[in-house]
Amino acid sequence: MATTMIQTIPPDPMQPATAPRVVIIGGGFGGLSAARALDKQALEVTIVDHNNFHLFQPMLYQVATGGLSSSDITTPLRSVVHKMRNLRFLMGHVTSIDIAKQLVMIDNQALPYDYLILATGASTNYFGHQEWAKMAPSMKSIDDAFKIRRMVFSAFEAAEREPEPAKQCALLTFVLVGGGPTGVELAGAIAELAHHSLTGDFYRLDPAMAHIILVQGPADILPGFPKALARRAARKLSQMGVDVRTGVHVKDVGDGYVMIEKEKFAAENIIWTAGVKASPASKWLGAEADRDGRVRVLPDLSIPGHPNIFVIGDTAHAVQAGRPLPGLAPVAIQEGKHAAAVIAERMAGKKAGSPFHYFDKGMMATVGRSYGLVSIGLIRFTGLLAWLAWVFIHIMFLITFRNRIIVMLQYAWMYLTYERGSQTIIPSGAVRFMDEDYYDAGYSKE
Repeated sequence: MATTMIQTIPPDPMQPATAPRVVIIGGGFGGLSAARALDKQALEVTIVDHNNFHLFQPMLYQVATGGLSSSDITTPLRSVVHKMRNLRFLMGHVTSIDIAKQLVMIDNQALPYDYLILATGASTNYFGHQEWAKMAPSMKSIDDAFKIRRMVFSAFEAAEREPEPAKQCALLTFVLVGGGPTGVELAGAIAELAHHSLTGDFYRLDPAMAHIILVQGPADILPGFPKALARRAARKLSQMGVDVRTGVHVKDVGDGYVMIEKEKFAAENIIWTAGVKASPASKWLGAEADRDGRVRVLPDLSIPGHPNIFVIGDTAHAVQAGRPLPGLAPVAIQEGKHAAAVIAERMAGKKAGSPFHYFDKGMMATVGRSYGLVSIGLIRFTGLLAWLAWVFIHIMFLITFRNRIIVMLQYAWMYLTYERGSQTIIPSGAVRFMDEDYYDAGYSKE
């Protein structure tokens, strides 16, 4: 029987052979934060990710609804790492981790490490109903955003030519399951499409006929926000034409329908924005995890028994003041910096790592084109000023100056005109610039 040879990935030739090796799995907010914090250390730092780009997820809903293009919120990781003298990037899928030998397995290759940071993020949680994923896509990746954009705009196009009122109604019914920031922002964006952006684009169809339903299990949307702000957001959504249903649960999802409690809705557009579960990091490490699969970490973010392995971001179950920290980008960014600081302490011979403390900078969300919500300690406000604050702060968090300028101009244009410049429906399975792929997507060669 033939055996597969495991190759060892060679070290970075630009770094000294004696430099300690730090491997960061994940090029998201936490991973990049850790890498930047380690930039000037005498280390060989390697970022591993299955994508070759960093995705700015807070604006992903704008790609899904045609407000931004994918290039506006993504940055090639190689363009980031080439500016850092001790950092390299490897693209590949992590399949396992050998803690005893200190090896990260990437496909069929082994990458040695002295320190390891896992920032592998989270995936969608269908709460035991993974079969619903086919009918109700989530929004965690660029591919997901393209799928949702294709769903949304194709629904309006199909409704334009549908002669039967019942089928047209199903085509124009959009159900969003989950009332967190993603669900709220996406519901608001679809409502703006229906009531403003697409107005006058069709001959016989009134896009405002769209029925947009936002389903939330708890009594209020936007869990974690002050109740007063959450309820203002719900009222704003209702004013925009969104049917907000709280305190109810989805019981079944099928081909062309969704069951909300005992009420069945014919709906061709179901989007899952409810809940996440951690990556397989706990299985790779053999570490204790919570019910969502997040690795339980020590106060310094390392795992018990392995002071050289750190878990951060959505993958980590870190506790502060008796409560687990939320899976938010600011948490991941601060954790990445802290993990890097503890590695520096370890290198300096300090055995006990400093405990991590999250500084809460508040919470923000948007509801449509000019309405936002801000909660920073005792400071709470809503409306246009809050929306401008959300836009400005998020633009500043984009990595490149080019992206900041483009996104700022796009938001200004959308604010002034309601127009969305990226409404192209890309056929499923098609890769642009390759004619053969258009045939694979169902187009005739003739």
